[in-house]
Order: sequence, then structure tokens, then C-alpha cells
Amino acid sequence: MSSHAHLVLRSRPDVVAAWSDDEVARRWLRLFPKRRNQDGSPAEPTIPELDMIRNCPEVLAERQRRLSDVSWYMRCLAENIARRSNAEDEVRGHFFEGRFRAQLLLDEASLLACAAYVDLNPIRAAMAETPETSDFTGAKDRIDDCRQSGSRKRESTHDWERGRGRRHSGWMSPMEIDEQRDPVGPNLDDSGRRGSLKGFLSVSLERYLELLDWTGRQIRSDKVGSIPEHLQPILTRIGLDTHGWCDIVLKFGRVFRRAAGSPEHLAEEAVRRDQNWLCAPGNPLGISSV
Repeated sequence: MSSHAHLVLRSRPDVVAAWSDDEVARRWLRLFPKRRNQDGSPAEPTIPELDMIRNCPEVLAERQRRLSDVSWYMRCLAENIARRSNAEDEVRGHFFEGRFRAQLLLDEASLLACAAYVDLNPIRAAMAETPETSDFTGAKDRIDDCRQSGSRKRESTHDWERGRGRRHSGWMSPMEIDEQRDPVGPNLDDSGRRGSLKGFLSVSLERYLELLDWTGRQIRSDKVGSIPEHLQPILTRIGLDTHGWCDIVLKFGRVFRRAAGSPEHLAEEAVRRDQNWLCAPGNPLGISSV
């Protein structure tokens, strides 16, 4: 957006744990290089620079932890944006008003609703008419790749999403997770563009984009109609209330605060935090125990 950004992030300490000591050191020095090339890019680390991390167990463990920490990810991202913007405006000082706000997504229902909420932000703000015209969204990157390859016409994009041919969306996690087809474990990606090849929803990319397109049309028309029959099983399988789907996508940021999920999962999270409750009025996701 023009003044802020929404991100759906998944921390993967299991991926970092599978990296060698050398990989951890090299990745850290790409983020915080000791030296830079003339064009500003990180210089290739020297053996002594790598050894300062590899040969010190305490430092190595700390660097390994930080490489899968959301707070450190946001620090690197925000600092980069702030430095570039200040350089363009020729100013100094704070760029962002404060630290980022984070909501913990506790179940697949909240994850699907949050993903749709983020992808439809430009449509909700009347900055775009459709997902394919929504600049700077993950949905548009996925759609652009589908257009170029014709993959959206295929029966499944499961394998295609894990390939290296996705020029626009290759930096994001694949959409569909399939426990039977995906290998057990972190499922590392050696392309360097993303941490893992594992998906995050039990919904195919085609069905997610169809659901997103239908939801965006309801938001734009301001007249919510009945959800198409072929899309209803998606929400039913996850346990979402089909009648309240558009409402929760519209109000996700206002309904949930520190965590999002079903009443049962919110209660469990409150116990984990040693609190009496977590704010979420009523039953916004329309989920019941199974």
C-alpha cells in the first residue's frame, strides 16, 4: 500500500536447522556483509570472516536463531526500505512510525482468511478493480506467472509451483500443501529465492485464485451473493462459515488483534501466554470443534 505493507510470514526454524554451518555463515554475511562491492552488493566473504561465525558455537547458534526470527526479518526489511527512501528524499532520521504489528495465525482457517485479506487490500481500498490489476500483491505475481505459462489451465499446479520457472512469484511459498506428495521434513529449496518448497494451504492455486476473484467482486459490488457451489467445499473443508466469508475478509484486521483463529485455538493461545483471553468478538470465523 502507499503508506504500509501487509505480509503473511511463516517462520521455518526447521529449514535453518538443516543448513550447514557454512551455509548459515554465508547467509548471515549476505545480510550483514563486512565489505561491499563498488555497486553496493555484498562482497564474497573471506575465510577468516566465515570462520568468525563457524568456529564460535555461541555466535553460530545466535546467527542460526536470528535467520528464522520474524523480528529480525522485519528489522532487515524495514531498515532497507528506510535507507532507500531517506536517500531518495535526501533526509535523515526515522522513517517508520514504530515497530511492526504481528498477529499469530493459529489455524488453517485464519491463514486462508488472512491471505485473502492481504491479497485483496488494493481492491478494498478502491485502488484496483481485480486481483490481476492489484499491483504489489502476491496474488498478482502468481497470476502473472500463470498467464505466461498457461499453468492455470492445467488440472494441478502442484509441481509447477515448485519449479524454477516462476519469474514473478518464485520468491513466495507454493500455495498447495499435500502431505502425501510432499516429502517429510523441511523440503529445502536450493534456488536461494525461498526457504522451502512446502506449501501452506490445503487448497490448490487455481481454487484459491477463483475464491479470491469471487470475493473481490463481492467487495467491489458491495452486494454479497451466495458463494459458488464449486468453491463452497474449500471453506467447508477448512471449517469456515461460508455466509460470513466476505465479512471476515473485509474486517480481518479489525476483528483480530494479537492472534487469529477459532475460539478453541484462541483459548489455547491465551493459556500459553498465561492470559485470561485474547480479543476476538463472538465467533468471527464461524468455526466449531470437530
